[in-house]
Amino acid sequence: MIIGIDLGTTNSLAAVFTEDGPKIIPNRLGQALTPSVVSVDEEGTVYVGETAKERRSLYPDTVAAAFKRSMGSDREFKLGKRKFKAEELSSFVLRALKEDAESYLGETVTEAVISVPAYFDDRRRKATKRAGELAGLKVERIISEPTAAAIAYGLYERKRNTRFLVFDLGGGTFDVSILELYDNILEVRAVAGDNYLGGEDFTEALLKIFMKKCELKQEDLSRRDNVRLYNEAERCKRLFNDEGQVEMHCMFGVDEESRTTKQTTVTYKEYAAACEPLLDKIKQPVKRSLSDARLKLSDIDVVVLIGGATRLQIVRDFLIKLFRKFPDTNINPDEAVALGAAIQAAMKERKEAVKEVILTDVCSFTLGTDVVVDLGHGVKESGHFCPIIERNTVIPASRTERFYTAHDNQDKIRIRVLQGESRFAENNLYLGELELDVPEGPAGKESVDVTYTYDINSILEVEATVISTGETRKVIIKGSENQMSDAQIAERMEELAYLKIQPRDREENKLVLLQAERTYEELLGEDRRRLEYQIQRFEEALKGGDRDRIREERESLKELLDEVW
Repeated sequence: MIIGIDLGTTNSLAAVFTEDGPKIIPNRLGQALTPSVVSVDEEGTVYVGETAKERRSLYPDTVAAAFKRSMGSDREFKLGKRKFKAEELSSFVLRALKEDAESYLGETVTEAVISVPAYFDDRRRKATKRAGELAGLKVERIISEPTAAAIAYGLYERKRNTRFLVFDLGGGTFDVSILELYDNILEVRAVAGDNYLGGEDFTEALLKIFMKKCELKQEDLSRRDNVRLYNEAERCKRLFNDEGQVEMHCMFGVDEESRTTKQTTVTYKEYAAACEPLLDKIKQPVKRSLSDARLKLSDIDVVVLIGGATRLQIVRDFLIKLFRKFPDTNINPDEAVALGAAIQAAMKERKEAVKEVILTDVCSFTLGTDVVVDLGHGVKESGHFCPIIERNTVIPASRTERFYTAHDNQDKIRIRVLQGESRFAENNLYLGELELDVPEGPAGKESVDVTYTYDINSILEVEATVISTGETRKVIIKGSENQMSDAQIAERMEELAYLKIQPRDREENKLVLLQAERTYEELLGEDRRRLEYQIQRFEEALKGGDRDRIREERESLKELLDEVW
């Protein structure tokens, strides 16, 4: 069984293709979205999703979120006494989704199509694939998020001969893709984006307004205070969809003696002014994608919104002005990518309903090598970038360039494989290299043909041939930086095996208890005493093990939480 997975910065979800089309797989709490949050307690129990998110208010030092922004980097997240890379934290989320899918489908899930932002480079894509492998999944395909969304939109709505601009603003990343659907072909024309722009930045903008108005400094607040403040900003950010101003209030301190409450009013106008720099950052990728596709805004038939941040009123108001048309919102922006990934999985399985669809994609970043440039008057400068396969080239693609020796008596030519858009080699991502021997002679006498071949699975083959001798070298670039062998992956899987994900049947009980603990800290007087009494009753029921009583006390506790908070 192959499932589709949207591994998001803020939320993740899985889907499967059924006889009735793609369907979202509910998680262990019966919800579509699983927050991309991980927590590890002192006993080594891993909490994923809502439970981990709830633990952030109580045990912030044991929780990690928004780690997708660090995929492919060496950054480590400290959870208590343990340290994890972003791909390892992502593997816990994927493992939880895999377990939920197996429970829902009643069969073992071993393979997955996982989505990534279109603007993820080679290193980040490989890290995502490793995350899947660490979760026990064979990652059949990495698919770009906007492409997946366009598949879901184009096939589900049965639209044909349509040019889409897919605007994907998630929790931590931003992509814009231009696609064209005609006959049975879905062609990606261009992609652009920003891996460090998302809904969380719009939350931070509101948070900073609050801090300034209340004369607070972040360094003076505890981690728990910062979490509370962030949660309040997140809540109020959504209220602007219905209101022209919001009342923000946050309690600081732990015990009753030191506890203080700050509050202020923020208007939509103030919030819009604070978000202007973020909205300006959106324009450039939109312009670049249109330019690369050689299209004008008037050529676009439909603007499709995906990603949770596109629900924000401030974003929608901006997009209506930018595109001069109302975006299409027929498909759930939170679910579109997962549904498309499930359709892609069905394509891979050659299911009858979708086997006639042909999907093309593009190379998100330019691939090239570094060269020496002759500046004239006998001056040569190394470190310049020479593109070989330019960004937004339809893949699979193969391109050949000829290079010459730069110095007298040069006996070797080294081809450094780079990815990026800077004209200077050092600013681009190093992927690997190969080296060839050449006969010594005057500069420019010897030459080498270099061929780059890039396929749909983001695998790059580099072949170089010395023209005078016929010597050929070939290398498959799979991302040498941060690359793990099969043995290393198996070893790390074993190392992580001692960490056990919170059992499915205890998830809801643990979540309600954590919600009660957090609420208890924020209440006073009689409400606090009532809550404490109900928590004790629930804990006694849990110790007793009677399922009916546990369910009864849990519902009573949830009703009280709704009443007092």
